[in-house]
Amino acid sequence: MRTVWRFDGLAWCTTSVGLVCPNSIWDKHGPLTRSEMERVRLHPYLSERMLSSAHALAPLAAIAVEHHERMDGSGYPRGLNHVSISTPGRVLGAADCYATSKEPRPHRAQLAPAEAAAALRTQVRQGRLDADAVQAVLVAAGHRTRKRRELPAGLTAREVEVLRLLTRGLSNKDIAEKLTISRKTAGSHIEHIYTKTGVRNRAGASLFAMRHGLMVE
Repeated sequence: MRTVWRFDGLAWCTTSVGLVCPNSIWDKHGPLTRSEMERVRLHPYLSERMLSSAHALAPLAAIAVEHHERMDGSGYPRGLNHVSISTPGRVLGAADCYATSKEPRPHRAQLAPAEAAAALRTQVRQGRLDADAVQAVLVAAGHRTRKRRELPAGLTAREVEVLRLLTRGLSNKDIAEKLTISRKTAGSHIEHIYTKTGVRNRAGASLFAMRHGLMVE
């Protein structure tokens, strides 16, 4: 097991982590089975429980549990989306992705810093990671970053891509195929667009795009 906490109040959780997700899973070469993946997905929850049991660390529990949540709702353990993930949780998630991608794993090679940065930017385009959080992590890691254009209503670059396709009358299925994402993810982006822009339908979204000069690149 990876966890090394051994002081009063946390020893029970060390044992729990080892029982739920032993080294045989962490060190496995090749893809995990569904059962093994479900055990892996429990580790943020156990991190929350572990931190909650120590008074000095309890305030960090709510942040730690979010480090595998994703903006499009595809993360774990609770499947939170951009509305529910805290700002510290978004930063921690980006930092975790960056740090772990540069470490070797049994199932993959480590990435060079530039490759790790590119992988984070790809996840931003896919709507999985928060653009501002990734920007902060990459700056802290010493990467040069371009100043991003401020988009209206807090829309992400990926959401603007989806919005432009909406204005062209494409269905959720067509948008998913065009952007090489799942239909569920496309639908999630559209709901986020509606929430952020305060509209209820595609017509309202199209009007918003027109008013803010988002119809074309």
